Amino acid sequence: MFPSAHSLTLNTGAKMPLLGLGTFMASFLATDPDQLRATLRTALDAGYRLIDTAYLYQNEDIIGEVLEEYFSTGKLKREDVFVTTKLPLFAMEPEAVAAFIKPEMSKVGYDNADDIELIDVWRVLERGYKDGLLKAIGVSNFNVRQLQDLYDKAEIKPANLQIELHIYWPQNALVQLCEQLNIVITAYSPIGAPGKPNFGPAQSTVRAPLHDEVVAELAKKYGKTPAQILLRHIVQRGIVAIPKSTNEKRVRENIDIFDFELNAADETRLLAIDYRTRMFSFPFVRNHRHYPFDELKSAE
Repeated sequence: MFPSAHSLTLNTGAKMPLLGLGTFMASFLATDPDQLRATLRTALDAGYRLIDTAYLYQNEDIIGEVLEEYFSTGKLKREDVFVTTKLPLFAMEPEAVAAFIKPEMSKVGYDNADDIELIDVWRVLERGYKDGLLKAIGVSNFNVRQLQDLYDKAEIKPANLQIELHIYWPQNALVQLCEQLNIVITAYSPIGAPGKPNFGPAQSTVRAPLHDEVVAELAKKYGKTPAQILLRHIVQRGIVAIPKSTNEKRVRENIDIFDFELNAADETRLLAIDYRTRMFSFPFVRNHRHYPFDELKSAE
């Protein structure tokens, strides 16, 4: 079991580790799934107890295979590991959601996808939670308006919001709202997005948090890597971080952030960085009626 001091308690009572392994692109479109298997074993052996995946990543089967290996050999128990996954875009209607959770739940009586709202999809997730199929339910990439609206309508309140969050995109408004609503935030791309696919601005046009001057100064001061400074900053904000790496050395380094603490002045310096950029804008769904990034739509 992961140390309680290194986890956050969700509104369901479940414990969610503060640091997890992101697996986006770890095997998606990759030619060597053995690399992901090796990365997962390195992570689990190093103490990772949160694994983040999604149907889109096309690696859930590999993750399940490695976890079963650890469970069957007694290295870990199922209750030791917290796994998050996400529904694909084409499953944003109740029957599809139910089929992903459990096939026999799929007969939910909706036949007009054009009339479906986010709360309709959420109702099916609530059923999955009530039936004990899900430890907690949450959302990803919601804006303030969408999250408040869902919260107000939901019977089972969202436990987690997964969003892009780093020093150049600190998401202050969403962080404040989630604190008010008792929703834990998970930060994807917490150290930026080196090697990301074309889901947003070209990598050459944006600054990289890993190369920020303030981060470099603090890395030298604390004897840590820039990534460790960025990750420690996020978990000290009470936010879960899920850095992605398939480099075994960096995987071990990324979790080695619980033996030091940034002082208040250095935290303030990081929070005061005023450069802003979003790494992921998902332009291929820009015209979707639930597209959440209002600041991008208003700039058109």
